[in-house]
Amino acid sequence: MDEDVGPQSIVPEHAPRRKTLAERLRSVRHALFTYDGLIGDYDYAFLFTPSLPFVKRVKRPQPFFGLNDHLPLLLALLLGFQHSLAMLAGVITPAIILSGSGGANLVPAQQRYLVSASLIVAGLMSAVQITRFHIWKTPYYIGTGVISVLGISFTILPVGQGVLAQMYNNGFCPTAEDGTPLPCPRGYGAVIGTSAVCALLEVLISFIPPKTLLRIFPPIVSGPTVMLIGVKLIQSGFRNWLGGSGLCSDPDAPEFFARCPDITAPNALPWGSPQYIGLGFSVFVGIVLCERFGSPIMKSTSVIWGLLVGCIIAGATGYFDRSGIDDAPAVSFLWVETFPLSVYAPAVLPILAVYVLCSIEAVGDITATCDVSRLEVSGKIYETRIQGGVLSDGLGSIFSALAGLTPASCFAQNNGVIAQTRVAAREAGYAACFFLVVMGIFSKFGATLVAIPSAVLGGMTTFLFAAVAASGMAITARGNGLTSRRNRFILTAGLALGFGATLIPTWFDGVFSYSGDNSALQSFIDAIVLVMDTGFAICALVCVLLNSILPDEIEDLPERESPELTAAGDAGSVSESGHKGGSNEEPSIKEQKIV
Repeated sequence: MDEDVGPQSIVPEHAPRRKTLAERLRSVRHALFTYDGLIGDYDYAFLFTPSLPFVKRVKRPQPFFGLNDHLPLLLALLLGFQHSLAMLAGVITPAIILSGSGGANLVPAQQRYLVSASLIVAGLMSAVQITRFHIWKTPYYIGTGVISVLGISFTILPVGQGVLAQMYNNGFCPTAEDGTPLPCPRGYGAVIGTSAVCALLEVLISFIPPKTLLRIFPPIVSGPTVMLIGVKLIQSGFRNWLGGSGLCSDPDAPEFFARCPDITAPNALPWGSPQYIGLGFSVFVGIVLCERFGSPIMKSTSVIWGLLVGCIIAGATGYFDRSGIDDAPAVSFLWVETFPLSVYAPAVLPILAVYVLCSIEAVGDITATCDVSRLEVSGKIYETRIQGGVLSDGLGSIFSALAGLTPASCFAQNNGVIAQTRVAAREAGYAACFFLVVMGIFSKFGATLVAIPSAVLGGMTTFLFAAVAASGMAITARGNGLTSRRNRFILTAGLALGFGATLIPTWFDGVFSYSGDNSALQSFIDAIVLVMDTGFAICALVCVLLNSILPDEIEDLPERESPELTAAGDAGSVSESGHKGGSNEEPSIKEQKIV
């Protein structure tokens, strides 16, 4: 263990000598039956000391545990649990939203399965990512070898909801005579089947050097795109906060949905009732209080603590429906429920855009993980980590789809845990994977998450989705994103159409009037409409196009390329604030971090 310098390489120069059986047994005995192996000398009080007003905290330097350092068993389990809680809300949210009333309207058993499978798949894929495998007889890897965990991506949510809405409109998914959407496992299977095929794009992208990828998609492209994803998702979160995102939010809905989520729910109330607003607000307040007064372990998992506050209040006031929890089996695993996989042609283009964005996100998140783990963020080893991480993302998304889930991507929440605890050891990551798999196997836990009232869930997801939008703003603002006139023009053009399509998602539906029986042409038209109705997709297209064709202005050029600055430099009059790093300058990979 080194307090200042972490390990500099994932792969040692020489293969370590394999331990004998006797040495392995001694290691196990040391870990389980000695004070140093069980507890060690870590300052555990630091993790649990709250930040109280008017109380001065004694700041003591904490030791830094590098990538290959050994952790005491208690510390590994404690930090692994912290990592799993930091991931929990993000892992389960896509499954709950896409399987619920705002998505495919699946039956409760299928919803419970998707939540449990999300946790299991996240644990298994994260273990692969942390371990890092070398592809035989090639210079390529699968995984990063650092604690860059994988979970179910938020990026697919706007596209998935738009695709399923289109399926209900064109008859691909069934509806009742009164217009009520019926469960559509066929439509959900088409979404994940298309995702599995499109994931091959991310596999191919993994072999592109990160510098080239970020030159094509600089912060002025990825920043507003991520921001619009968050803005679109906030709409869904806010609908749930007010009672639900299904038909109960429609004033013209059938009588069965006059209350949220329907008239049979316990303590059902009309959409927008103050009781629902109060439940969601309790989650919001809980998150804020944890951030202000919580201990370090609470701050890194503040969303879960806020959700727990809302659940306690909802349970005490009778808003929980226990029937799903009682009906759930004790244990579950992958493929207990299956869906008919197929490819839905209109969804191909927008889902391909999702994978491009996931690749850019992975580069930023892995770079941030290496940075907080005190590992190099340049050079050959670093580039193999990026390649292995993006490839693991793509292969993990294929596996995720085969397990019935939407695409996977790197999670950035865990970087905060590493920075806060100063522990980058793989053992903490493996412990997190263990807890995620255990949570998924015990399906009563997943059933409890599905039973959370929509208002409570909405209070949590609104905060999460706003964090996505805020991270997009941060990406855009870094570097010279908002100081360059050229970049501001690109941003304005992209957001003009992106915000418009987000606020009025049906703006392009009346452009085509084809009504023939050519299914291929109809699918092509549906694909165009779906892309144009998806705000972040059209914003990305506009920003990429303008970034490629607009020339650099004099004030945007690097100093060595600007004739005016060069002449001034020769005369000794170049000011210290000379304009550097224009839009053609290679964007910093660390600027691509998505929180």
